[in-house]
Amino acid sequence: MAAELTGQSDALSRAEKNPASGQFADMLGQALDNVNGMQKTSRTLQTRFDMGDPNLSLVDVMVAKEKSGIAFEATVQVRNKLLEAYKTIMNMPV
Repeated sequence: MAAELTGQSDALSRAEKNPASGQFADMLGQALDNVNGMQKTSRTLQTRFDMGDPNLSLVDVMVAKEKSGIAFEATVQVRNKLLEAYKTIMNMPV
């Protein structure tokens, strides 16, 4: 229990020393939540359209699907760039 408290206090002290890292993590989390929300909305619209909802047009469904697809692809590209940057940093001589 003491180790857990010490670990939590260490994490808090690091976050206090470098608040930008917490902001970046929050921003990244919000972006992922946004992409996830777009995909859920797209899936819901597709299901409603398949069930015959008269208030939905095919255009609305396709636009939502394309938006979620583009957002997902952008997220994958950001992930790839982050991994590439991480590998570059890790391979730097000290």
